[in-house]
Amino acid sequence: MVAKLLIASILTGLISGLFIVFYSFLIDFFTYLFFMGNPFKTIPTLPVWYLYLLPTTAIFIVNYIVSKDSNVKEYGLNEVADSIVENRMTLALKTLFLKIFASALSLSTGFTVGTEGPSASIGAMVSYHIHKWFKLPSMLVKMMISIGASAGIAAIFVTPVTGIAFAIEIIAYQFIKQYIGYVILASFVSFSVGIYFLDPIVFLHSQGRDFNFHLIVANIFFLPYITSFVYLYLFLKKRVLVFIDVELIKNFSKYRNHFFALIGGSVIGTILVVEPQAAFSGHMLVLSLINSDTAIPLGIIFTILLLRIIGTTVAIYANAVGGIFLPLMSIGALVGYGYAELLITYLNYMVEPFYFAAVGAAVFMGVVMKLPLTAVVLALETTFDYNVVIATGVSVVLVEYFSQLYFTIQRRNVTKADKVQKVPIPEDNKEETPTPSS
Repeated sequence: MVAKLLIASILTGLISGLFIVFYSFLIDFFTYLFFMGNPFKTIPTLPVWYLYLLPTTAIFIVNYIVSKDSNVKEYGLNEVADSIVENRMTLALKTLFLKIFASALSLSTGFTVGTEGPSASIGAMVSYHIHKWFKLPSMLVKMMISIGASAGIAAIFVTPVTGIAFAIEIIAYQFIKQYIGYVILASFVSFSVGIYFLDPIVFLHSQGRDFNFHLIVANIFFLPYITSFVYLYLFLKKRVLVFIDVELIKNFSKYRNHFFALIGGSVIGTILVVEPQAAFSGHMLVLSLINSDTAIPLGIIFTILLLRIIGTTVAIYANAVGGIFLPLMSIGALVGYGYAELLITYLNYMVEPFYFAAVGAAVFMGVVMKLPLTAVVLALETTFDYNVVIATGVSVVLVEYFSQLYFTIQRRNVTKADKVQKVPIPEDNKEETPTPSS
């Protein structure tokens, strides 16, 4: 059994890594195809009607695919594993390819969702089939899905330890003592494939183990500042859009997906016209914010921030296939960068914007997705800077506590609409679990 698990873990990491490299390249190919080149250069030259038509058509195609295979939608990994164990769900290879296509279509046409959710799902699907091929006991399904999820995250982020932390927090905590070795093995194998083809998020300004006490006061005041933006995001998603979903269209539930597809396409089209940097997954945006050497005007920062908050929440309800991990990081990076610029501009308090961008990225994601360990590990693995890691660890715990005073943050919310549809697995919130979950 041990030999089987070792081989299964290696194969999961290897195959998942290859699938995710293909998935990443497919997104790039579609993006350059649909926008006829680098979108940030070509969008100003494209007709406005095209910028509205492209995301709207894409999301209708995605919703059609979902109507034919509901497993293409983003569900939480825990729920997927439970459903497989209880024979309520099977994951066919056809579903794997449809998910890759639907997610690539969503991301390449500007929807503000991330690559990590589908990547975790791809890894989970690969590991599920390897579990079947090796005829492993059914009790190990959850463990194998954990291995696959960690491999998926390790490959797409090119960060092996973050992949491990993600799997532990999402699904594998009950298997840590017995099976953590296999999670580590698959994660590092998949990372090895990913780093050969893909670029990691790297923080270029790391101070290593040098701790800057000058930042302590700024960090303290950063807590209520970022909490206010967490409140804004949660209010928009959990109050405004849930109200629209559950109350305003309750008499038209049959056309719910069409209604939100039109809203989603219109919102993303508007974002592409107004500020293209606010669209897409946010990977390049995070990199530019945490490594920028030149100041970005406050007006641009807060314009992109507001558009990304709106775009991300709407994309969830429009059924765009993708994760919420990267979009939340990009929102947090914008929040942190804007905070530092405010301190410099109005208080003459000199801090580095890229430092707070790195902290904000990890904290915002960790709080909204309830992944504090993953947030800290991500901060460590991408920055190797104690200033960022310590601030992230303290902030993610305190901001989550402050946020819970008004909002109940869960890894999954079930709306009335979900219950009426009686879906086998509740629709994922996409922000509480990196598989377009939560």
